[in-house]
Amino acid sequence: MSSNELAENAVREENEHESTGASPDRRGLLIAGIALLACFGLVGYGVLDTDEQPKPSAAPTAEVTYEVSGTGVAEISYLARSEAGTATVEKAVTLPWRKSVQVPLGQAPTVAIVLDGKGGQASCALAIRGKHVQRATAMGEFGRATCTGDLPPGDGQE
Repeated sequence: MSSNELAENAVREENEHESTGASPDRRGLLIAGIALLACFGLVGYGVLDTDEQPKPSAAPTAEVTYEVSGTGVAEISYLARSEAGTATVEKAVTLPWRKSVQVPLGQAPTVAIVLDGKGGQASCALAIRGKHVQRATAMGEFGRATCTGDLPPGDGQE
């Protein structure tokens, strides 16, 4: 055989090799790579896909100062940082008493006092961001007073 015939036979064999889907090494690597990527994708999805909901951002608040002056003992209830707007109650508090808390914007800050059975006189006061808002006085047995303010919804600036 001549060198031309040898070259033609080599090209013919190479073409037959490609047309029959030869090169099993490359095809096997390609299939293995795709399978590996699919596995990583499923694992990543399972790890990253959680049922946890994002936590809501904290509601903006304003500082509120409650103060009860007088002598004796009283029950005091006041609104503090609670998105449900529930009051905190302190029983048998010896006066005077003062507390500064954060109250969510849109809530009405309130402090209420009830004197005990011995009576007396006590005053509640309410300040929002350091500004006096209201004062009320309770007198006598089981005397009551309530101070409330307005804390409109907004960006926290007045």
